[in-house]
Amino acid sequence: MATIISNRRVAEGIYVMHAEGRFEAKQGQFFMVRGWDNYPLLSRPLSVYDQDERGVKFLYKVAGEGTRMLSRMQAGDDVTLLGPLGNGFPAAEGRTALIGGGIGIAPLFYAARHLEQADLYLGYSVEVYEEHEFRSLGHPVEIDLGGIVLDRANFDDYDTIFICGPEPMLRAAQMKSAMSSGRAQVYVSLENRMACGIGACLVCSVGCENGRKKACVDGPVFRAGEVVFA
Repeated sequence: MATIISNRRVAEGIYVMHAEGRFEAKQGQFFMVRGWDNYPLLSRPLSVYDQDERGVKFLYKVAGEGTRMLSRMQAGDDVTLLGPLGNGFPAAEGRTALIGGGIGIAPLFYAARHLEQADLYLGYSVEVYEEHEFRSLGHPVEIDLGGIVLDRANFDDYDTIFICGPEPMLRAAQMKSAMSSGRAQVYVSLENRMACGIGACLVCSVGCENGRKKACVDGPVFRAGEVVFA
């Protein structure tokens, strides 16, 4: 159980929740979060947006009843957190790019905060949010509104690339990586639905080149070429 420090709206349907507690989350990991007893049945997987001495932050989008309930919670309310979970991003080597689409920018902030050098590409469909926070890290930031953020990054300019966003974006990133020179080690963070978060079920099953894996324990970060998108 954790107490909410703040839960602020940053755009239409977009919130940042700050929950109190001491955690040792790594970049790219997530928590299973719930602020209710019995309904909805399942907790919601939320990426670690940031972490400080007071607690952990989640940047999330209202997409269903669970996240709608979370958005209505206020400072002083309690939430249940299970985590940190998942394998997270590997150590970045060489010139690095972080590319996020929509709410997929969430895990990239914490990753960028731990990199000495990184180029950030942030894509939005309707409204830009948290731009000031990303720019405050001191890295170059490119914003794409209503376009295709992947088009802004030349994969051959980088040694390591982290990408998070909706599945069509990740599929396109996989194709772009395959058509590049192969210089960059490209990793994608999947936004799969999850039920338990600890590998006890098959809800987040992912098709991979060497068989099926679970996004919650084997991921959510995978090598781009490893995933078999439907």
